[in-house]
Amino acid sequence: MPPVVGVLALQGGVAEHLRALEQAGACPLAVRGPAALEEAAGLVIPGGESTTIWKLAEASGLAGPLRKRVAAGMPVFGSCAGMIMLAGQVADPASGQETLSAIDMTVRRNAFGRQADSFETDLSIRGLHGGPYRGVFIRAPWAERVGEDAEGLAVEPRTGKLVAVRQGPALATAFHPELTSDRRIHELFVNIVRQES
Repeated sequence: MPPVVGVLALQGGVAEHLRALEQAGACPLAVRGPAALEEAAGLVIPGGESTTIWKLAEASGLAGPLRKRVAAGMPVFGSCAGMIMLAGQVADPASGQETLSAIDMTVRRNAFGRQADSFETDLSIRGLHGGPYRGVFIRAPWAERVGEDAEGLAVEPRTGKLVAVRQGPALATAFHPELTSDRRIHELFVNIVRQES
């Protein structure tokens, strides 16, 4: 049976992640409330605006249950804004910004610039076979620091900044794998969910 992998369906690239998860061998589930969260063996937090996503999670009653599941070791993958939400610290937090502290890292929001500064580049990602991965960066963060238990998986070649990090069952990318046809990142996360189930 394919694992049920949820996508936090409050804002951002929800449909794209649902499609990518299905193509990666999971049973995708849109998570809009605590009941759906309970059904999921793992969760994707999509890009969007991290402070808005957190406010919507609080308003929908998801913030508390999400904290508990992540703290208990539920596999979680965050892309772009999702990376910010998984960080232990934010270098330049917005007013009232909260995170899930799933990965011991310090993240800087919008580190690569504004929407107009969006770009694509080839990345070499540790543990990902099949050649370079084309990363799509849109108002992307980067990790300025990772703790001993976290592993940097990829750096952006122009700046040398960390853009993919993993700690146990938690995975984060500064780029948007849901916006390409390359499913290797989603397949990696589905395999993490399978291993943890």
